[in-house]
Amino acid sequence: MRWDALFGDLESQLAEAERLALDAEVNERARAEMVGLDLADRLRAVLGCRLTVYLSSGESFSGALTHAGGDALVLDEEQHQLLIPYAAAVRYTGLGRLSVAESSSVRRGIGLASALRGMARDRAELSVLIGNAGGALRLAGVIDRVGRDYFELAVLTPGEARRSHQVSQVTTIPFTALAAIRSRRTSEI
Repeated sequence: MRWDALFGDLESQLAEAERLALDAEVNERARAEMVGLDLADRLRAVLGCRLTVYLSSGESFSGALTHAGGDALVLDEEQHQLLIPYAAAVRYTGLGRLSVAESSSVRRGIGLASALRGMARDRAELSVLIGNAGGALRLAGVIDRVGRDYFELAVLTPGEARRSHQVSQVTTIPFTALAAIRSRRTSEI
């Protein structure tokens, strides 16, 4: 009887050691997989869900996540859309634990400059938030031109059309200073 208990105890110890080794291997593989994940992959997993983004300027924005690109995300508010560069965010709430890799190389290549060029082409009236932890400044206007790492904003009184005599200034904004851009949502048909 005593031998049965000894062998049973040894068998359970070996089974526990195998289980611990398997757990360690699974955890190590999960850690190795996490190293290859981008923030955009995590964001893509919650497309359509509500997300709050906190910026270094102290501002925060909440809305339904509708796009997670290579450089920026888009949140839908009730009447507006927000384009927020990843570099402006200091934290997110509402992310799950899943991730989804971008399968399209074309969509992976669409960056902040491409989005801003689309806004410039549409002549959309925008509210631009620039700044960092030192403070933030809001400017209203229309994007005139977009370079590789900057854009030019024709500053206007909100609600006015882009006419040369109504432009109070044209300001050049580096992408690194951009915190967010708010535009009116277009109605989809």
